[in-house]
Amino acid sequence: MRTIAHSILLALADAFHPRMLWLMLWPVLVALAIWGAVALVFWGQFVLWLADLLLAWVRYGQFFLHWDAADVARIAAKIMTLLALAPLVQLTALLILGVFGMPAMVEHVAARRFPTLAKRHGGSFVGSLWNSLLALAGLAALALLSLPLWVFPPLWPAIPVAIVGWVSQRVLRYDALAEHADAAEMRSIFRARRGAMVGLGVLLALLAYIPLLGMVAPVLFGLAFTHYLLGALQALRAAPIEGEVLA
Repeated sequence: MRTIAHSILLALADAFHPRMLWLMLWPVLVALAIWGAVALVFWGQFVLWLADLLLAWVRYGQFFLHWDAADVARIAAKIMTLLALAPLVQLTALLILGVFGMPAMVEHVAARRFPTLAKRHGGSFVGSLWNSLLALAGLAALALLSLPLWVFPPLWPAIPVAIVGWVSQRVLRYDALAEHADAAEMRSIFRARRGAMVGLGVLLALLAYIPLLGMVAPVLFGLAFTHYLLGALQALRAAPIEGEVLA
């Protein structure tokens, strides 16, 4: 069975194939346009709201100490907003890619690396949309639950990475297997490979903060998830059934 590192290397080899180059650009450009417009309209109001929220938490926790934390709260709010924008752009690109680009990537990887893997069509376009909606609901829930932790400096850089890592694997895993696995195979692989998929998702989230690499990360990791999970599916089907007598 393919390892995570091997899957990433294979993804790198496939990423610069002519069929994949356009997929590297247009989802990220669309995501940048969406969040750029949102930032232009709501930047000031959001930063002020977040600064007031941080200031309230600081004043609540400082007890008998008295110091003006308004400037610190405003600076922290700007930094936190900028840190949140990078994974939001990447996540939006991933959602676009998952619905509109993953079928092309899966077809490309399957034709080159898994030509004999049977298609059992356990997923669908509607299922992909529903899976993306569930991932967004999970994102909102995790963001709200973790909000009080963002005031602690050791935690707030890691929180968006962890959340986007979870959401990324949730989006990509379904689309990587939808064409080839049946529903039971998908559930089995998702259960058995949960830790590895979350780890791969966290690596993807970290790349969002690296200039230029963040632009190609969604396609690169879409390919990596496809290699990894199709390899897992091939291994699952090749494994002997419990109780089966081998000739």
